[in-house]
Amino acid sequence: MHYSYLHTIFIWAGISFWTATSTCYPIHAQDQQEPRYWKGNLHTHTFWSDGKDFPEMIAKWYVDHDYHFLALSDHNVLSRGEKWIDIKRVENLAGEDCLDKYVKAFGDRVQLREVGGTNQQDGKKPKDDSDDLPESDDVTTEVRLATYDDLCELFNRPGEFLMIEGEEISDSFRGLPIHLNATNLHELLPPVRGDSVRETIRNNLRAAQEQARRYRREILVHLNHPNFGWAITPEDLAWVTEEQFFEVMNGHPSVRQLGDETRPSIEKFWDIVNTLRIVKLNAPPVFGLGTDDSHDYGDRPGSRSGRAWVMVKSTELTASALIQAMRRGDFYSSSGVTLTRIDFAADTSVLEIEITGEPDVEYTTHFIGTLETASLSPPGTKDEPSSEEDAAESTGRRKFSDEIGQILETQTGTRVRYALTGKELYVRALITSSKPHPDPSFADQFEQAWTQPVGWRNRLK
Repeated sequence: MHYSYLHTIFIWAGISFWTATSTCYPIHAQDQQEPRYWKGNLHTHTFWSDGKDFPEMIAKWYVDHDYHFLALSDHNVLSRGEKWIDIKRVENLAGEDCLDKYVKAFGDRVQLREVGGTNQQDGKKPKDDSDDLPESDDVTTEVRLATYDDLCELFNRPGEFLMIEGEEISDSFRGLPIHLNATNLHELLPPVRGDSVRETIRNNLRAAQEQARRYRREILVHLNHPNFGWAITPEDLAWVTEEQFFEVMNGHPSVRQLGDETRPSIEKFWDIVNTLRIVKLNAPPVFGLGTDDSHDYGDRPGSRSGRAWVMVKSTELTASALIQAMRRGDFYSSSGVTLTRIDFAADTSVLEIEITGEPDVEYTTHFIGTLETASLSPPGTKDEPSSEEDAAESTGRRKFSDEIGQILETQTGTRVRYALTGKELYVRALITSSKPHPDPSFADQFEQAWTQPVGWRNRLK
């Protein structure tokens, strides 16, 4: 296929490389005094790994859909340096119209080159220029992929939109996929293996923490889709107390969001982790993120954009400010429901939530938590482990009591309020609208929002 809009054509057979650091510096919101909610997605894939669109096209989608920040998180790579992709691969992965759409949107920036078409493998012209030498017909056309710096230049606007550099650290243990997203990196973090699932999580998390210390930089690491490949049990995440974040909602259809007959749903998983941490480990609970984990774009089936996101309350649209707010728990996750206000008064132990209502849409809020009197295991079964060594025996099919993660109270309307009695280990809110999700990742999905657990701080010694 010939393209008349080749802006840059090279006869070249070099190799791609990436630089150690980025030159894209953070931007600051101007005159932003009062904290507000910023909408963002921290799990996104592009042609830099196994995503199926160009970085600019993906970033533009999020800008056009009123997001405020976006992290591209390709597998074990940062989008730095020179990277070119064969247009045949583009067409195979994303359809024959993918490049045409890219050129239509960003034609003045598109760079194509021809590779090959000579009589030597190194791409150089032969010394003998005789016309009777046969010409090679193995010419391929490649397109250059935009870097993180390119995207910053294109899309970063103070107080409006921010690109953040990220990576999906894709590791494994005995074939089990162990993936963590690291957001706001300074350098690439190669996977760090371990001798168990938990050690693998810990080793990668500690590598990110070391980078954060070394560069005095805020880096957020969250555990991805624990039910994917049935890789991670609630006990695994509970006992890795260094990890503060995980995905409570991942928009990929293959991550087993609802669990199965022997394994908990991700919602139940969250409650088990938080209960074990408070009861057995005297440790803070984990906070839940919503992400797209997008690989597919447009009308193509698969893991598309816009299925789940985080809303972070901060005075600034900067990576540092956003991460600091998330560490405080000043954010909620959503798949469609917007919250106007979340207030938890520690002195009165009252949680108040205001929902941004839509016409003809009803809202049901479940206040969910575990009481201090709850049994961890069903009647007649062994109690849960009290040490990490005992917990390591879990196969992921351990049964937990229904008293973990109970619905403590249900309210309807756009203004709801729950007064903690002092008997709860923690309380979180799940708000479900009567509006079906416009692009569901599982059957019978409705738009929802998840608040972070509260009421647990005074229980930790």
